[in-house]
Amino acid sequence: MTEQKVRLGTNPIGWSNDDLPELGGDISLETCLAEAAEAGFAGIELGNKFPRNSAQLRPVLDAHSLVLVSGWYSGSLRHGTVDVEWTEIADHLTLLEEMGCDVLVYCDTTDSIQADRTRSLITRPLMTEDAWRPFCDRLTELAERTAERGLRLAYHPHMGTLIQTEAEADRLMEETGDAVGLLLDTGHITFAGGDPVAFAERHAERIAHVHTKDVREPVMQSILANGGSFLDAVIDGVFTVPGDGIVDFEGALKPLAAVDYKGWLVVEAEQDAAKANPLQYASMGYRNLSRYAVEVGLLDG
Repeated sequence: MTEQKVRLGTNPIGWSNDDLPELGGDISLETCLAEAAEAGFAGIELGNKFPRNSAQLRPVLDAHSLVLVSGWYSGSLRHGTVDVEWTEIADHLTLLEEMGCDVLVYCDTTDSIQADRTRSLITRPLMTEDAWRPFCDRLTELAERTAERGLRLAYHPHMGTLIQTEAEADRLMEETGDAVGLLLDTGHITFAGGDPVAFAERHAERIAHVHTKDVREPVMQSILANGGSFLDAVIDGVFTVPGDGIVDFEGALKPLAAVDYKGWLVVEAEQDAAKANPLQYASMGYRNLSRYAVEVGLLDG
């Protein structure tokens, strides 16, 4: 039997939320890992309850036959320098490197409002016209440096940040070098008013990592109409696992199959664990994502 070129992973944000730690704050890391493995996942991304050195983290994951997929990094290149960023990201890169990861999840969170429940999404930061070129140049240089360490930088367009919309992500890809990979997050692109299918079709060759989350349209429309915050949306249940909302996953994954994507498909659907039982939703997400991946040819049937 040949080794699958695509693996399915998850993110602990379905159990415990990093931006709002009280969501799932009582759920232990042990429970999270045990349930992720029970749901069928081969790997998991970092969360705020994880040890941050490989000597401690490896046996914790090994106990559940899980590997580390990657880990989010909040960058500050908008106003910073590559040299300073490189120093600050060093420990994170070392951990990913030592754990055998292939990709770095990166998002510039300068002036981000994603973790501030008092801030409406309409107040998020915007990139000024004169900031685009220097930002993209710095990001390209950082990505080239991480590539030398064996890690592909996958930029994550995210609600409440400088790069949120489909158009902003398009421009980021246009003005950065090929070393900068793209993270396809079906939920964030949809929430930002984009089309994840068309987005994946345009950028399939640059997509280095995939977060699969679905969107509950009534919640999304309510938040947008009423000027809610990103955390309001999460608490109200805007995101869910694949197959439980409006995203066309077959359409979004087909372009990846067409370019022979190799890497992870990660179920990353942040929800309130008190409302959405983590094991139940993780299992649902695994089943549905597996089916979609088989149907488009990313996984063998």
